[in-house]
Amino acid sequence: MRGTAFALCALGLLAGTSATHGQDTAGRPELGLPAKCVLGETCFVQQYVDFDPEPGWHDYMCQGLSYDGHKGTDFSLMSQRAMQEGVAVIASAPGTVRAIRNNMPDRMYTDDMAEEMKGRACGNGVAIAHANGWETQYCHMRQGSVSVRAGQTVARGTPLGLIGLSGRTQFPHVHLTVRKDGQHVDPFDPDGEIICGSPSQDTLWIDPPHYQPGGILSVGFSDSVPKFDDIRQGTAAMSTLARNAGALVAWGYGFGGRPDDVMRITITAPDGSQVYQNDSKLEKTHAQYFRAAGRRARTGDWAAGTYTAQVDLLRDGKVIDRRSATLNAD
Repeated sequence: MRGTAFALCALGLLAGTSATHGQDTAGRPELGLPAKCVLGETCFVQQYVDFDPEPGWHDYMCQGLSYDGHKGTDFSLMSQRAMQEGVAVIASAPGTVRAIRNNMPDRMYTDDMAEEMKGRACGNGVAIAHANGWETQYCHMRQGSVSVRAGQTVARGTPLGLIGLSGRTQFPHVHLTVRKDGQHVDPFDPDGEIICGSPSQDTLWIDPPHYQPGGILSVGFSDSVPKFDDIRQGTAAMSTLARNAGALVAWGYGFGGRPDDVMRITITAPDGSQVYQNDSKLEKTHAQYFRAAGRRARTGDWAAGTYTAQVDLLRDGKVIDRRSATLNAD
């Protein structure tokens, strides 16, 4: 569901041109991650540079983690609660701050904001100039959090501010754009020479982020089907199960969903027996989505002990990701 979570960065800090293949990448920077987080645990890559120069889109692995014209790499948080707790945006390489913006509010983008976002889709951000015509830009930062100034020299890892929800976006993340002489560059393919689906070891990354073609962000329990906003906020999960609860529901929150992917939810009772299992097939592409399944209480109370929810994401019949959560009934 491309319209559910996206971030367009035409950028008011600098309007770059499209990337070209075979361009000179001499003197290029070596990039670290642009956020102080652990990939796969506290953050993940939601979307990559659009590798398709024609209408349509795909990432450098010929899969769907992008959208038409996307010119950056999105490092996303697991929830808005994590954003509120504060996750630092950091400089990926040493350089000099060229420009900042720091006054736009944090709010989810809706179509009626299109006019006011013209030239400001990046939201709050920082642009850093590096040697030999290279530049990195960091978008969608939290209002008032930018902690550097134009002209300031920064080292790799210098805090720039916090991940936020400003500009044209619907999920908290930092969008990292890389340019050479004003042209956008895919940091996973800086010279434009790799074949789609065959990643090169020649990247701009010091330690290239592992490619995850979609996965599960979080798993939890509730006593009814939760609201998607509560899941995205990070407030949907119950901490304990009342013995007399009317229902027991498990949910999985995923990203990068593709048509025919299956989210399998299994709830196991304290004695190891299966309370419920459900397979839910996706009908279309989803940037972020959730599925929930469970059952109502039968006669009597829920048994005391620990319940387990296991969520498997299957693609072409194979498990590509798995997460679980537990809940105690006392």
